[in-house]
Amino acid sequence: MIMFALFMTGPFLWLLSVSLMPGENAFSFPPKFLPTTIKFDNYVQVWQFMDFPNYILNTLIIVVIGLVLNTLLSCLTAYPLAMLMFKGKNLIFSLLVATMIIPAAAGMVVHYLTIQAFGLTNTYLGVVLPSAITVFNVFLMRQSYMGMPGEIRDSGKMDGASELRIWFQLVTPLVKPSIAVISLLEFMAMWNNFLWPMIILEDPKKYPLASALTFLNGQFSYNFGWIAAGTVISVLPIIIVFLFTQRYYMEGISGSVKG
Repeated sequence: MIMFALFMTGPFLWLLSVSLMPGENAFSFPPKFLPTTIKFDNYVQVWQFMDFPNYILNTLIIVVIGLVLNTLLSCLTAYPLAMLMFKGKNLIFSLLVATMIIPAAAGMVVHYLTIQAFGLTNTYLGVVLPSAITVFNVFLMRQSYMGMPGEIRDSGKMDGASELRIWFQLVTPLVKPSIAVISLLEFMAMWNNFLWPMIILEDPKKYPLASALTFLNGQFSYNFGWIAAGTVISVLPIIIVFLFTQRYYMEGISGSVKG
């Protein structure tokens, strides 16, 4: 198990090691996996060169908008598919699941034309809208809602609550672990998204951090220490968020599988 963990985290540990090496150690032969001297020069220099606060702010704006839209729409779509009875429900769900086999790259042209038609190019909303809802999250939330007792909804009906109120006040608070799971997954996906923002954003100053790092890679490929330091800085928020939410993540996955 320890060997497997080292194998899986090996690329990140190597990247972290390179980011702490002086420039001459990164490409030495035979390759050195541990720095002979630990220096933070790469972090200081890449932070001074790139406008990290601006790119981090751009990323946060995109992540917050995308996270709210995706979580809300996924829950709203999954609830009727799990708890309401209507004709064609299973067919609709089957069609939704079937779309998961379509590669994401296949929809880029359609997404671009749609965003362009709405006049949303070079806007954060244009970056977020194509991923405002994902079928996997709908599937995950449907499984969680299906694990809820039907008596909860019946009691709400007896008290005269509307379906929207039952969903928001009675049922959804009971599936918070699953909401934490899809929130974490979407946070990671949007934080690391670099290709679509580069397509839809015309102004490089609006780039999120991941897209800005590819810029750095193109101009300074010889200085791998800077690239490694920038990459480590970009993944730190994901690691911190995961450490704080890992308990909910395990509970949510477990609850969804049982549902």
